[in-house]
Order: sequence, then C-alpha cells, then structure tokens
Amino acid sequence: MISQPWATLADRIPFLQRRARLIQAVRAFFHARGYTEVETPYAVPVPGEEVHLRAIRAGDKWLHTSPEFGMKKLLAGGAGPIFQIARVWRDEPASPTHAAEFTMLEWYSLIPSMDALIEETHALLRAVLPPSVAGDAYERLTVAEAFWRYAGADVLGTAGDAAALAQGAGAVLREGESWEDLFFRLLLERVEPYLGRNKPSFLTHWPAAQAALARRDPLDERVAERFELYVGGMELANAFVELTDPAEQRVRFNEDRARRHALYGPDWAMDEVFLAALAAMPPCAGIAMGFDRLAMLAAGVPRITDVMWL
Repeated sequence: MISQPWATLADRIPFLQRRARLIQAVRAFFHARGYTEVETPYAVPVPGEEVHLRAIRAGDKWLHTSPEFGMKKLLAGGAGPIFQIARVWRDEPASPTHAAEFTMLEWYSLIPSMDALIEETHALLRAVLPPSVAGDAYERLTVAEAFWRYAGADVLGTAGDAAALAQGAGAVLREGESWEDLFFRLLLERVEPYLGRNKPSFLTHWPAAQAALARRDPLDERVAERFELYVGGMELANAFVELTDPAEQRVRFNEDRARRHALYGPDWAMDEVFLAALAAMPPCAGIAMGFDRLAMLAAGVPRITDVMWL
C-alpha cells in the first residue's frame, strides 16, 4: 500500500506550528545579537572529511552534511558573525532522533572562547525552549571527568591503548576494537545516559584524537577546545573553538581521509579552497545544532518525524 504522508498531518499541526514559531524565535535571537543570516550551497564538491561520513551523491557533487565548509569561507571573507538554518543530508539509518534529511542550525561567533559560546548557547535555549527544558542552570564537565565518574576510566592516561582503557573501565575488549571504538562504546553505554537529564549538560575538552576541526587547548595539548551539548537526554549540538592553521588541518584531513578510504573506498578530492580560506579566517568559535531535535524539545514530542512537515 502506498503511504500517504499527509494522512497524519492534522495530528501534527500543533507541533509543526511550534516549529514555525521556533524558527522565528531563533532568528530574532541572532538578529538581536548582531548576527547575519547566510545561505551556502547544498550541493558541494566536498561534503566533509569525517572518517565515518556517509554523504549522498547529487550528480557530480554531494549533498552537504553540514554548512561548515561554506560558512568558514564566508568568515574568511569578513562576513561574521553569521548563522544559518540549513537542510543537510547524512546517509545513516533512521531513528526516533535522526532522519537522513534534516535541518541544522549552525552559527559562528567572532569570540574564540568556549566559555563564551557555552553561555551564548544556554542563552539561546532559555530564549526559545520551555523553562522546564532549558533550565536556569546547566551542568558542565570535561570528557575526562565524565569517564572517570560514570565509567571509572582514565581516557587521557590510556589514550591510544585500547587494552588499558578496557581494563580501567572493567570492559571486555572486543576483537579488533580500537581505542577510539571503545571510547565511543563507553560514551554511548555508560556516559551519555547520565547527560542532559535534569538540566543541559555541556561535555567539554575532548581528547585530541577527536579534535576534528577544533583547536587544541593551549593549556593541555592532550585535549581539544570542543564541547557537545545534551538536553532532554539527547545529543543536541557539537561545538569547536575553530582551528585556523591550514597546515595542521591538512595533516588531520589526510589522516582522516586515509582511514575513511581504507574503510569505504575513495570518494572526493581535498577541498583546497577551504584550506586556503583557513589562513584568512578570523579567530572564532562555531556550533552545529540539530534544529529538528530542538523542535522536538520545544514541542515535547518523542520522534523527529513529529516535527517534520512531510
């Protein structure tokens, strides 16, 4: 039987109207703070460089998985501070909190401070979400603190040593499981269930191996100036104090590309324009937030499809 996506629309109209008001509130928040709303192309030659990135091809290009590369090129040209509410695509299995096509809210502040970005992010939550969800206060803890508290493991002291991390956590190391694999398994199974339950949780200072496009902490080279935000038991956002060194970024990209190609085969060429833009990009901090998940929290619904029009 052919599905009729409009059949349940009447039941979802209140949630979708809440989504529409949320978009207005988000725009008002950033306009009041002097941000400019921008638009970048959805079909791009390079969708990103993450190891496990599963992009969707669109002719001779790819549908972007984030507007990050495009927005950083705008920052290099002097457009900041900027924000964008963009459609993005990731070829990953559907779940109550994920769809292959979804909406991302991404913004870049010209204040290169994790503390300032955390405060601004919480201010946004308080401006657009019910007080019971946004909370008057938030929890902040480092990845090292969280792993020690909830998994009994020293992630920085065991960096790169999967057996040592497994021993510290009292976990059985699976065949072929790397340190990174075990890190994310412990994060998913033992740490994340405790985050963002009663108030927003900011999980900061990720191990340098998970630095991606983030600057290393000048006070501790073992970690990067990155945080993830959890609200209502969901991962909601990922943020960096941005790396602006094109040479270091090229090294990281090459490492990630080698691992991705070994797992999934060759794909796209390096984005040389992006690397050139980093040299001209001002110091800044950026964050990508799942807008549909934000709408779920605003509407108080359990499924991402509840806040999608079709």
